[in-house]
Amino acid sequence: MPREKFQTLTEQMFYILLCLREECCGMDIMERVKAFTGGRVTVGPGTLYHLLDQFCENGMIEETRVEGRRRSYLLTLKGHAALSGEVRRMAAQLEDYTRAFEKEGAK
Repeated sequence: MPREKFQTLTEQMFYILLCLREECCGMDIMERVKAFTGGRVTVGPGTLYHLLDQFCENGMIEETRVEGRRRSYLLTLKGHAALSGEVRRMAAQLEDYTRAFEKEGAK
């Protein structure tokens, strides 16, 4: 059975949505992702604009402004819920990891 779209987020997806808690355009997103992660994660323009289109189609973000070719976006409630769900999923993984190694240390 195929998994639901955006059930889990890649790092790039996660950071794009995180950036969009405030209105910004594509160039701002690319710079903010790099800054958030200290350069560990980058998003190229092809990937970024493809994901922005996908997020818009799925109601996770909305286009807020168009100035020529420059488009700005903002996270919707659905996008915020997806981002929060991903954080809970990652936290559960961290708890599992911690429990696994605590058992090892008790041996």
